[in-house]
Amino acid sequence: MRRYRWIKWRRFLLWVAALACVGVLIWQGGPRTWYVALEIAGLLFQLLFAVLFMIIQFVALFWFLARGRTYWILPGETGATWDDYRGNPEIVENAKRIVTLLSGVKEFKEMGGEAIRGFLLCGPPGTGKSYLAQVIANEAKVPFAYASAPSFQNMFFGVGNLKVMSLYKKARKLAKVYGACIIFIDEIDAIGMQRQSGGMGGMLGMGGAGLLNELLLQMDPPNLDNSRIAKLLRSLGLRRKKAERPAVLTVAATNLPSVLDPALLRPGRFDRQLWVDVPDYDGRVDIFQYYLQKIKRDATLTPERASLDTIGYSPAQIKHIVNESVVIAHQRGALEAGYEDFRAAMETYEWGLKQPHRSMSDDEKRNVAYHEAGHAVAQYFLKPHARVWKVTIIRRGDALGLAVTKPTQERYNWTDSEILAEIQVCLAARAVEEEFLGKKLNGVTSDLQQATQLAGTYLGMVGMGDELFSWLALGSRADALKALRPKINELLKDQMAQVKKLVKEHADFVHAIAEELLLREELTGEEIEQIHVRLYGQTRPEPPAVKSIAFDSLAQAAPTQEEPARSEADDPEDNENNE
Repeated sequence: MRRYRWIKWRRFLLWVAALACVGVLIWQGGPRTWYVALEIAGLLFQLLFAVLFMIIQFVALFWFLARGRTYWILPGETGATWDDYRGNPEIVENAKRIVTLLSGVKEFKEMGGEAIRGFLLCGPPGTGKSYLAQVIANEAKVPFAYASAPSFQNMFFGVGNLKVMSLYKKARKLAKVYGACIIFIDEIDAIGMQRQSGGMGGMLGMGGAGLLNELLLQMDPPNLDNSRIAKLLRSLGLRRKKAERPAVLTVAATNLPSVLDPALLRPGRFDRQLWVDVPDYDGRVDIFQYYLQKIKRDATLTPERASLDTIGYSPAQIKHIVNESVVIAHQRGALEAGYEDFRAAMETYEWGLKQPHRSMSDDEKRNVAYHEAGHAVAQYFLKPHARVWKVTIIRRGDALGLAVTKPTQERYNWTDSEILAEIQVCLAARAVEEEFLGKKLNGVTSDLQQATQLAGTYLGMVGMGDELFSWLALGSRADALKALRPKINELLKDQMAQVKKLVKEHADFVHAIAEELLLREELTGEEIEQIHVRLYGQTRPEPPAVKSIAFDSLAQAAPTQEEPARSEADDPEDNENNE
């Protein structure tokens, strides 16, 4: 170290001596020498001015392009607290540990620990990942930077690297003042995807691997003294204290954690991962209590009732639906929002606006009514863990009619009988068309598609047929479906026979629902229940066990090496249906 310092001082003294000798020679050369020296100095000044002008232009251009779209929030500016983050108490408990570490960085380092550098939030959109980062920053009383990963990308190679460098440089300065700083990067998968081998990897994605490498370096840099005074004192040997790394926590959010580069997930970077999922029933009640207390509502709209209808909803969706219910109530001139407004807001959000076909003929309306009545009857009898929500023959989006159910509780598994029941619900419309209308309509296109996918899943993915084969082990799902086509078709025919038997046994129920739809165009689940009670004098009975009785025939119909499976062009029945 001493030898290195002596070499630096010796170079400095040599340059001073050389400049002094040149000055003495010019001074002793007389006026002519002075004139030549001035001419040379003028040329050098012009050249230096031109070079500086070009450098300033490039610097100004890159400064303009490298300005990151980052929102800096200082402590106390948001006011978001733990009381504002609802629905996931377990997430709050984990986040409070991060706040404890950020609040006591100094004490934690004195114990010999190192401040965490990365925290990855994974989960579906709208679950509150960015809001959670704001709450963490506010509770820890440290600065918070909000940035979107796509904003780092740029058409000029290297500009994105400058954005990342300037972001972390400012964060380290603020961390020295406040003790720590949080950088939140949304949609981290935009720049953190796995790097590909080959020469073109760094040129793809407007930054590619180069931008990711810069992020990796800034998240885990070496211990350096960044200030000029510290560098000067250390170079002079007057500062021997170990260089410290400012406590900068990078919090990132993504919907696709599986595509991230392994270098991002190693210890020292995003070594802590937290999955932020949609809330359960208790969580939704907590969220509805938070939002419903901010609006004027009547007694029909309660958090418990709204939570039963919104299984699978994220906090962002809940907030949107509550606000839309107020909008609908205001539009109809009411002073308070009620449950019917809430229900209308949900239907508009999920299905789209009502767009009735006023010019539709009576015969076509009758076709649509019986089509939806078939779905409704099958849903009513075959889905024990769901309730019919609404049946309508008013167009919404690209659908001429809808028959929709809502689950009665959170479900995380499907049994084999439930999958078969769902297949029958898809096929019920075609069964009603054949049994009661005496014709086949093209409105079952999506129904047949969904039924085929369910049957393929039943036989080829979850091992509920006579084989444990799973197409997930193969590269091409289409090839697996083609190989399973005879079994899938046999299973669909078996379920069609069962659902035809069901609708014929409850023909009065089908006709009653269809006639009511033609009169009123819409029926709620409660109204369908009333129709059933009027006809049969009782509420919905226990659904029958749905089974597949075609496994023996499926085994016989399976293609062998001597008899290969027929293609679509060789199947006369399919060709007839297509025609």
